[in-house]
Amino acid sequence: MKLQEYHAKALLLRQGLPVPDFAIAQSAAEARSAAERFLAGGAGKVVIKAQVLVGGRGKAGGVKLAGSAEEAEQVASAILGMDIKGITVRRVLVAPAAEIEHEYYLAAVLDRASRKVMVMASAEGGVEIEQVAEENPDAIVRVHAHPHLGLLDHQARLLGFRLGLGAHLREFGVIARGLYATMVANDADLVEINPLAVVREGDARSLQCLDAKVTIDDSALERHPDLEQMRDLDEEDPVDVAAREQGLSFIRLDGTIGCMVNGAGLAMTTMDLIKRAGGEPANFLDIGGGAKADKVAAAMTLILADESVRAILVNIFGGIARGDEVAHGLVEARAQQERHVPMVVRIVGTNAELAARILADAGDPDVTTAETLDEAVERVVAASRAPAEASA
Repeated sequence: MKLQEYHAKALLLRQGLPVPDFAIAQSAAEARSAAERFLAGGAGKVVIKAQVLVGGRGKAGGVKLAGSAEEAEQVASAILGMDIKGITVRRVLVAPAAEIEHEYYLAAVLDRASRKVMVMASAEGGVEIEQVAEENPDAIVRVHAHPHLGLLDHQARLLGFRLGLGAHLREFGVIARGLYATMVANDADLVEINPLAVVREGDARSLQCLDAKVTIDDSALERHPDLEQMRDLDEEDPVDVAAREQGLSFIRLDGTIGCMVNGAGLAMTTMDLIKRAGGEPANFLDIGGGAKADKVAAAMTLILADESVRAILVNIFGGIARGDEVAHGLVEARAQQERHVPMVVRIVGTNAELAARILADAGDPDVTTAETLDEAVERVVAASRAPAEASA
């Protein structure tokens, strides 16, 4: 789950990190009011930033400065409602504009290969880290936090020295350890500060977190009901929202063969076999071990919401799940859906014979059954190609 910038900054503040004051506005009038407060407090200008869960908002015109409350209202009015990569801007963040001397990059990310949290930093902040990695990979410094003790003091100092932050080494150490603490406290996959900047305030200089990005592990949200409240449903795919409400594990892919499987391992195997046979899976979908007819019907609706799906493979191993329940759900779903595509069904295990009879009695000419997975895969790949071949 990705968090909007203002929520990510709130999590950094919980760990005591230096985040400049900010306000959230959903209207131009609210942006004006926030700008008046910051300008009255001594800010020379304010920055107004679109709150969207995609990159490139600055290039799209979603980040602008304003020197007066009136100008802030005009800028906010232009940004609110703007379309950035298909997402409509509904909120803006208003904050005092910082006098930046240098920008750095700092992030903590889950490194699955090492099974540790990796803290990475670069003196080339303010740009996408992917660009830095491609153009100047040596500019990125990486350390792995201790799995039990966290980011150690000497590791934080090493990062600071490598970035040339000798004058701000103590500040940087506090921020780096706070970054790690933010990740652990919230079960995050990624906590990113870009830029972490040396900011001038009169004659003084300090490190401040000017932007933040946080991605939360969905599997851990049951432990964090407060984080679940930060989910921005306006920017989520409606299919993903529907899948979560139904308790289904669903990931949309780019292929043409819809997959309905019970069990994550079996689902991955099914997708691998489809690829080996020359097909392309359109989704990962695990309906769970004890799926009932209503959940099967809901899963079918999710698959068919993707217009690129040309054929569907249902691969069910009936352990806890009963084959007849799955078959009833398939029949119900086929009766309700407006778009019919060929479907190959392989059900083995509990009540598999009864499931086969239920499907046969339904009399749907577009539904075929298979006894083996290899046979099912061969048939569904052929069915997925048929429309393209016919239209050709």
